[in-house]
Amino acid sequence: MVFEVEQGEFEERVISRSREVPVVVDFWAGWCAPCRALGPALERAAVAREGRVDLAKVDVDRNQQLAQAFGVQGIPAVKAFREGRVAAEFTGAVAPAEVERFFDRIVPSDRQLAADAAIEAGDEDALRAATESDPGNPRVAAALARILLSRGEDQAALSLVEAFETDFMTAGLAARARLSLADDEPGAAFDSWDAGDHAGALEDLQAALASAGEERREELRRVMIAIFTELGPEHQLAREHRRRLSAALY
Repeated sequence: MVFEVEQGEFEERVISRSREVPVVVDFWAGWCAPCRALGPALERAAVAREGRVDLAKVDVDRNQQLAQAFGVQGIPAVKAFREGRVAAEFTGAVAPAEVERFFDRIVPSDRQLAADAAIEAGDEDALRAATESDPGNPRVAAALARILLSRGEDQAALSLVEAFETDFMTAGLAARARLSLADDEPGAAFDSWDAGDHAGALEDLQAALASAGEERREELRRVMIAIFTELGPEHQLAREHRRRLSAALY
């Protein structure tokens, strides 16, 4: 549902309503060009999740006290309410893909739910379908690349993930693919990683790092960071090897 809301009805239509479904509020003004650019992307994202999220539009010129109450200092300002409180927010016009990611954090789209299910199942056909429907999703690309790498399809895997190298996991998988394509694998590290033996994989990577040249060290570092990402920042193994990696590099 997309609707305009005024100060007098904000409590009912946003605060109270957000206890039933999330409500994203777009603080905007007609004279604001970035607001006009962002508005259609917000509306598309809300409509795509019809029934699971509302989009309320607040004209700040008509509702200055409301904007002040929620600390709006620049527009467009977008705030997502859940259980009566602000759960997420951003300021300024962002790309449509960023809008989708913002909404996915509040309530996943059908596309995101399908992608999550494909990742959970580890089904190659489902992952390929998810990649086609959501080509900008690095988690889907990484899951499919892992399958390809495990059976030696290194170039195909690299083609999938090299566009997402700002993501730690996909950057590590791209580095792994490049090492494999150069016939420069660090011992049994990749086989150990595929088998879930993170300790063995990291030990082999540390050993390879000790004698590697600068370019190879960077690729090995990216692979190790991908494994740390998979383990999680608080995992004891990740903490131990992160310290060792830092000592080896610096």
